[in-house]
Amino acid sequence: MKTLTLGGDPLRLDDLGPLVDGERLRLRVPAPALAQLKASRAMVDEAVRGGEVVYGLTTGFGKLKNEAVAREDLRELQRNLVLSHCVGGGEAMPLEEARLVVLLRIVSLLRGVSGVRPALVRRLVRFFNADLIPEIPQQGSVGASGDLAPLSHMVAAWMGHGFLWLEGRRLKASVALRRAGEEPLALEAKEGLALINGTEVMKALATCAVWRARRLSKAADMIAATSVEALRGSPRPFRERLAELKRNEGQRRTATNVTRLLEGSVIVTSHEDCDRVQDPYSLRCVPQIHGAFKTALQHVDDVLAGELNAVTDNPIVDPVTREVFSAGLFHGQPLSMILDYLGLATCTLANVSERRIEQLVNPDLSRLPAFLTPEPGLHSGLMIAQYAAASLASENKVLAHPASADTIPTSANQEDHVSMGVTAGRKARTILANTRRVLAIEWVCAAQGLELAGELAPGTGVELGRACLRERVRPLVGDRYLKPDLDAAEELLLSGAPVAAVEAELGPLEA
Repeated sequence: MKTLTLGGDPLRLDDLGPLVDGERLRLRVPAPALAQLKASRAMVDEAVRGGEVVYGLTTGFGKLKNEAVAREDLRELQRNLVLSHCVGGGEAMPLEEARLVVLLRIVSLLRGVSGVRPALVRRLVRFFNADLIPEIPQQGSVGASGDLAPLSHMVAAWMGHGFLWLEGRRLKASVALRRAGEEPLALEAKEGLALINGTEVMKALATCAVWRARRLSKAADMIAATSVEALRGSPRPFRERLAELKRNEGQRRTATNVTRLLEGSVIVTSHEDCDRVQDPYSLRCVPQIHGAFKTALQHVDDVLAGELNAVTDNPIVDPVTREVFSAGLFHGQPLSMILDYLGLATCTLANVSERRIEQLVNPDLSRLPAFLTPEPGLHSGLMIAQYAAASLASENKVLAHPASADTIPTSANQEDHVSMGVTAGRKARTILANTRRVLAIEWVCAAQGLELAGELAPGTGVELGRACLRERVRPLVGDRYLKPDLDAAEELLLSGAPVAAVEAELGPLEA
């Protein structure tokens, strides 16, 4: 198991990739990183001892900010805060996302302005390393005072309420704590608020989405190159000179990827002088269409890089300025907007992939057997696979409506503008999954078309991808139950195995 050291260099998306893929990490927090929390915590203790009225430390929350709470009731205040905010609903977050939520909350606390005890962070690290991960409902956050409801479920589980995952097994929280040899979590002043005021659910969704989108970006180029070969498309639109004229980095990356994937193709060289004047947009505009996705992904990636290390607490207990102040750093608008952007951009990959599928299965367009079956009529081949792709591409268009454009005031209008960031993240996740399925369908169709088109060898990169697919999905010689084939292709794309096989031979592709 790999060890990730926190509290030093900024956290990077590449550090979190193994977690997205379902692996476990062990966290290490050096003593100096924990020591940095002491100054902030001392300010909290001083305010409590002095009887100061400070929001979040000795008052109620939200609209109840003016209600002072007695010193002897502060522990109960934190307990009540967490339990009263446990109103989440819907399905639980996948375990890999829940692990990310915990890790990212620890990262934010280690910035040293949340006012928590070092002992609390040590305990959270111990929970994480024992794989004692809370079950977190997906619904209930408006993404403004952080992800209050989901994060409250995170904390409540460690307090003995709800459910915990212990090494991948779902148990009642009280049972899991006992088996792990842990006492229920008890919170001191400010600590409940520090744990639930944050954008870590949004960050976790964004982390998974961007990591998988990077992989999908490369796979989409590989699959498009396979379709170009199967449909006898021209390589000219991918020339370096056109990238120089376009002056767009995403376009250049895509064109470079496809050119490298087609290197060594006998198919391409065999029809350099064919009678086709130009290919359909779904083939010759791949650099522009896939490139636009890459440009969007780069922006999303850049914003997320900062958010992964951001303080998202409120109030801030800042030992540098010796101030306690409310600044709304928990507002999720930056994350909400990039998640909407990512979802919208991903729709483009599904839309153009579905059009290439139509090119492949339609004999009037492909010059291949109808619906890619050796015996059209008796067999329907991949006819209905195109229907499925069309359904998913259409669903994406509905999901692409931006959640970040919406807001509903909460807390008696104290929180009068919210981000809806978790909704944006959940939509982006679904759009990515739908698009991965559409690309899996195209890959199956393109590989089938490549094999029906003749004996000429495709490009090295295309062949490596096809060989990877054929380890799980055999060619279609007659109608059969197709769902397992499409499932297998989709699982391969999610795993990254085909792209890894190509990169092992050709070197890294550009996302």
